[in-house]
Amino acid sequence: MRQFLVALVLFPAVASLFGAVPGTQVVVVYNSRLPESRAVADYYAQKRQMPANQVLGFALSTNESISRAEFRDRLQSPLAKAIADQKLWRISATGSAANKQAAAYERRPETSIIRYAVLCYGIPLKIARDPDLKEEAAERLRPEMRRNEAAVDSELALLPLWEEKLPLTGPLRNPVYGMTNAAAISPTNGVLLVSRLDGPTPGVARGLVDLALKAEADGLWGRAYFDLRNTTEPGYKLGDDWIRGAAELCQRLGFETVIDANSGTFPSGFPMSQIALYMGWYDENASGPFAEPAVEFMPGAFAYHLHSFSASTLRSAGKGWAGPLLAKGVTATMGAVEEPYLSGTPDLPVFTARFVYAGFSFGEAVYASQPVLSWQITVIGDPLYRPCGRDFDQLQDQLQQRHSPMLPWCYLRLIDLNLANGKPAVQCLQLLEQMKAATHSAVLAEKVADLYSAQGKPSSAAQEYENALKLDPSPMQKLRLRLVLAEKLIGLNRESEAYDTHLGLLKDLPDYPDKLSVHRSLLSLAMKLNRHEEAQKWEAAISAERGGGEGSKR
Repeated sequence: MRQFLVALVLFPAVASLFGAVPGTQVVVVYNSRLPESRAVADYYAQKRQMPANQVLGFALSTNESISRAEFRDRLQSPLAKAIADQKLWRISATGSAANKQAAAYERRPETSIIRYAVLCYGIPLKIARDPDLKEEAAERLRPEMRRNEAAVDSELALLPLWEEKLPLTGPLRNPVYGMTNAAAISPTNGVLLVSRLDGPTPGVARGLVDLALKAEADGLWGRAYFDLRNTTEPGYKLGDDWIRGAAELCQRLGFETVIDANSGTFPSGFPMSQIALYMGWYDENASGPFAEPAVEFMPGAFAYHLHSFSASTLRSAGKGWAGPLLAKGVTATMGAVEEPYLSGTPDLPVFTARFVYAGFSFGEAVYASQPVLSWQITVIGDPLYRPCGRDFDQLQDQLQQRHSPMLPWCYLRLIDLNLANGKPAVQCLQLLEQMKAATHSAVLAEKVADLYSAQGKPSSAAQEYENALKLDPSPMQKLRLRLVLAEKLIGLNRESEAYDTHLGLLKDLPDYPDKLSVHRSLLSLAMKLNRHEEAQKWEAAISAERGGGEGSKR
C-alpha cells in the first residue's frame, strides 16, 4: 500500500501534538443543585485523569437561562476566585509604567496550568438580557448589536480578562481568532477554552466522553456532507463560502465528500450514510435525514447546522439542531443560543483546517475559528477531543494489528488522497482490484464501483455495486447502493433487475420516507416490462401517497 500511495503530503507532521492532553489542563464545573451534573463531572474527571481539586461545583439555577446578576455572582466571579485560590493561573498587570491610570494596564494570567473549562449537564446555557444594564460604549455599536445577552460558554471564555471589566454589550473581538499555533490559544493570551458536556439527557452528555475517546483511539473515519444554499445574496454569501471552503478542504484531505448545491436542505430520503462530518444551513429545526429515527453518525462525528437559534435549547431532542444532533449520536457540535448574525458565527474553513488538518483539539479548533466572543455561540463536546493529526502510517499499523473495522476507511482515505493529488484514477482502481480487503469490505467495493462508473464502465460498476450489497453495508449505504445500482441497470437496459433492486430497497427499508419516488420508478419499470397488474398496484400506491401529501421533499 505505502509503495504506491502517498499520504503524508496532506498529513502534517504534528505527531508531537497528538495524544492525550493532560487532565491537569482542565477545570470541570458542575451545578451542585443537580446530582446528575456532578455525576457527569466525576465521570469526565475519571476518564481524563483529572486532579480532584479541579472539579468545582456551584449552586446555580437549574434552568437553561440565567440572569446576568446570577451569572456574575454565582458562576463567573466564584470560578475566577477558585482558579486563583487553587493557583491554576497567576494574574499579573502589564502596561506602560509611565501611565498610572488603571485603564492603561492589562490584567491577565501571566502563567496558567489550565487551558480548558468543561461545563457539565445542568450548567445554564445562556445569559438573559439585562434591560437595566447601561454602558456608554454601547452607543458606538450598530443598533442590532446593542444587546447584552450571551452564551454562558462564550462569556466564560474571556474569564482570563475578568479583572479588565470588559464591556458586556455586543460582541468582543476574539484575540485568538485564526491562530495557527495551538499552544498559544491559552488564558495567557486572554482566552479560556470553554465547552460543555450537555444534551437532552445526562446519558447523552456522558456519552460524549466515550465517543471522543473511541475516535481518539481509532481515528475519525467516514463520509463528509456539506449542504449549501447556493446563494449569491450579499448578506448570505459568506455562509455558503464558508461551507464550500470547508468542503474543498475535506476533499483535499481524502474524505468521501458530498456537496448539495440545491437551495433546500438534504431531503429525508437522501442516503446519508456513515457520517464523519456534516456542515449545512438553513432550517430552523433538524430536518431531512437528521429528523429520521436513526442517523448514521460515526464515532467521533462532528456536525453543525448554521442557524440563528440552532442551540436555543439543548434539553430538547426535537427543537433546533444541537439537541437533536446530540440525541442522534454526534460527538461534537456547536450552535447559537440567540441571533449572532452571520459574521458572529464560526469560520468553518478555519475550524476544518485546524481540527482535521492541523490536529488541533476540538476546543482549540473551535476557538481559533470564532471571530468574536462574549456573544452567542455555545460549544458542545469534550474540548480535549483530538482525533486527527497523528502519524498516519502509525495509525494504519495499529488498525491492522487490531483488525479494526475502521481499516477499510483508512485505505479509502489513502485512495482519495491520491486522487485529490492527481494520481490517475486507473492506477487507484488497479490497486483496489489487487487488494484483498476490497473483496471483503462494502466501503471499498463501493469505491471500486464508483471508479468503474467514472471511467465509463457501467457494466463493471453495476457488478461491483451488487458485490458491495453482499458485504454487509450499513442501512444507509445499502440504500445508496440500491439507488445507484437501479440507475445503472436501467442504463444497461436491464429493467427486470432494476425492478427487483427497487423491490429490495422497499424490503430493506419499509419506512423509507421517499417511497413515492420508488413507487414511481416501479410503475415506469412495470409498464416497460408489461407487468400490468403490478403497474396498477403502483398506480394505486402513488395515488394514496399523493392524497396524504408528499412529505418533506424539496
